[in-house]
Amino acid sequence: MSDFQQFNSLNINFLQEPILQKVSEILDQTSNRGWRRLAELVANDRRFKLSSTELHQCSLKVLDSEGSPSRSLLRLMGDRGCTTKELTEFLQTLGQLDAAQFIRPQGIKVVVHPESIAVLSGQLVKLGCVASGHPLVNYQWFKMNKEVPQGNSSELVFHPVHVTDAGFYICRVNNGHSFAFSQWVQLDVCESKMTCHGLPENKLQICIHPQSQKLLIGDRLMLECTAIGKPIPRYQWYRNDVALRDATKKQYMISCVTEEHEGIYYCQVTNKNQSEDSMKVEVIVAGSTKISTNIAAPVECTEEELSGFTVTEQVNQHFYATDKVALLIGNMSYKNHTPLKAPMVDVYELTNLLRQLNFKVVSLLDLTELEMRNAVNEFLLLLDKGVYGLFYYAGHGYENYGNSFMVPIDAPKPYSSSNCLCVQSILKLMQEKETGLNVFLLDMCRKRNQYDDTIVIPESLKVTANIVFGYATCQGAEAFEIQHSDLANGIFMKFLKKRLLEEKKITVLLDHVAEDMGRCQLTKGMQALEIRSSLSEKRALTDPIQQTACSPESLVRNLQWAKAHELPESMCIEFECGVKIQLGFAAEYSNVMIIYTTIIERPSNIIQCCANVTDFPVGLYVDPKEANKRTPEETGSFLVSKDFPNQCLYTRLSSLQTLKENLTFSVCLSYMYESIEETMDEKKRVDIGKPLIAKLDINSGFKRNFCVQTCHIPHSPEQEPAPRGPFHVCTSQALSPSRLDIYNPSVTSVRQSYQQDIYSSHDTKFFSQPKSTRNIPEEITDDNDEFNYTLYASASGFKTY
Repeated sequence: MSDFQQFNSLNINFLQEPILQKVSEILDQTSNRGWRRLAELVANDRRFKLSSTELHQCSLKVLDSEGSPSRSLLRLMGDRGCTTKELTEFLQTLGQLDAAQFIRPQGIKVVVHPESIAVLSGQLVKLGCVASGHPLVNYQWFKMNKEVPQGNSSELVFHPVHVTDAGFYICRVNNGHSFAFSQWVQLDVCESKMTCHGLPENKLQICIHPQSQKLLIGDRLMLECTAIGKPIPRYQWYRNDVALRDATKKQYMISCVTEEHEGIYYCQVTNKNQSEDSMKVEVIVAGSTKISTNIAAPVECTEEELSGFTVTEQVNQHFYATDKVALLIGNMSYKNHTPLKAPMVDVYELTNLLRQLNFKVVSLLDLTELEMRNAVNEFLLLLDKGVYGLFYYAGHGYENYGNSFMVPIDAPKPYSSSNCLCVQSILKLMQEKETGLNVFLLDMCRKRNQYDDTIVIPESLKVTANIVFGYATCQGAEAFEIQHSDLANGIFMKFLKKRLLEEKKITVLLDHVAEDMGRCQLTKGMQALEIRSSLSEKRALTDPIQQTACSPESLVRNLQWAKAHELPESMCIEFECGVKIQLGFAAEYSNVMIIYTTIIERPSNIIQCCANVTDFPVGLYVDPKEANKRTPEETGSFLVSKDFPNQCLYTRLSSLQTLKENLTFSVCLSYMYESIEETMDEKKRVDIGKPLIAKLDINSGFKRNFCVQTCHIPHSPEQEPAPRGPFHVCTSQALSPSRLDIYNPSVTSVRQSYQQDIYSSHDTKFFSQPKSTRNIPEEITDDNDEFNYTLYASASGFKTY
């Protein structure tokens, strides 16, 4: 019997405990595909006999703090002789492919991937691949979709390497019953007359520099720069010290030059943390005057024009906003990166402060890339001429080549600009709305991302005097948070919230925040606020709103905003036994809602009763162990407890943006009559529509699709492949010994961009109370004892970050 057959016949009770725990966690969190459905399948199978009493004992495990109904059920199945093969079949029937994956034996795995390299012809070059998972591993190298002759060992050797060897390579490994692929690598071979005695490891070296040229109008310009090194170098061309758009190859060509193409050119070559510039060369186009780089033409004006504006007029001028809207995003629950804590408190506190300044606010926690893009697009619908727009982000982030990138919670590890949102691109879209003021508050790290060498060149911004950037930290530095108990505050928000309501020009206000941060001993020398501004007017967040009477833009904006902050109405549910339950709803954020239940009427002959909400849709985050609690704090809500009535049961629902249908759930009533010891149960199904941000469907849209026909390749080998990306081969030819039938990597992978949908602002609503009685949380930290808190930061991103 083979090892694989022996594993299939193994009793599941002999599986490693971490595997069983992981499978149990998945089954505990799923309602319609969870442990109850698994119990039904097992009970109907003749090979296993599970009594209703045993299943009831499993269900009671949910009441234990560390209990797991799924783990109890798996233990019973093992006692009945259930094997790994049988459990896998049950899980596949349920559609729980992720859980089934944990049970399968470990197959072959590539542990050392080859690396892309650029070399000179005539060198000795080796591409290496190492796999594990079986004593006998077979290797086969491919260049594009053709086998490499004699390329059947772990090392592919070129001695010497020729220009014709250049291309994209991949290695397939197999052990007889499973296979895997290495990542794509590029071998770039440069023909050169230079004598080479070996390439220093990871050394970046330019071997061909561009040459100066004198051209006539209409001639073709061709500049070339070639470098060698490991990993493979990347290129970016510059003219007059300005990066050229889409100029990221060895050659830079202009088919028909004009006078505007004249200037000083050079190429910047990068290789991980290394960077080298080529020689600067001059391109002269005959018939034009030699230009002076980076010097703007003078603007002439008369003394009368200069005297037409006085300082007195600016001081006495009053500014107004046609409306004020804000989008606040806090990302904490990262799937592949360090989770954060501070964004929950920071977004909540900023929401309350901005509402006092009459901002229409949308506050969102934990968004994926698609949700962030659609959220921004909805936000843009609320902007119009003269509107004040404020954008706040707290979460992981980085900055490359002057562009800031926000990291969604579903970003892979490592991530790059293609997985993140560029702040400068959002600013460009905001400017197109002719807004009166654009304020960006970015509470994230600004260190360079070593895994992202892409140079993003956004479209040119308009020359306007209405932009203010408040960076929580300086370029190349980290941002920190202060943790206290179960809550945390970001250093930036800790000081910003104390001054946000001041009637001062926004740049002056931020200057004072910077001075306050500079006196904080916890982060002195590690974090300092950086302000960038093109604001030439005395505009402030406290400026009043002066709208035109019932303008169409204002009506559309108000309707779109109201759509995103509508809560379900409180409702009364009456059960057959005569018990009446009151359901109430409160918004903690635009995508986080709290349901609270109260028993308002009970017949006298019922001595005990309890009402729980359960059976929520799949995808909506509701932890069963934190549902139906007696205090909001027990559900994970630490911020709004003063607003809730007493003697209720509370359940917190997160990720409302994931709802694709109406939110439906069950209200389960358990009660006991006097003189009858048996507990009675009743259940009623409730449909409350789409609450809050769910109405805007920001979770819908087109996702990237790299699939061509039936084969999937996650990255284009025209660029340096992302490490360890998945690779799928057509099943019919997966193990073909003579041919690898895959999508031709020389063709650019299909990328279907996200559809630009809409997004709107949200003003959190608490029990329909007047604004003056809404909760404004107390200080989370104590200024006089800040050295007693724990300070968090990491190189990967923001704050804990």
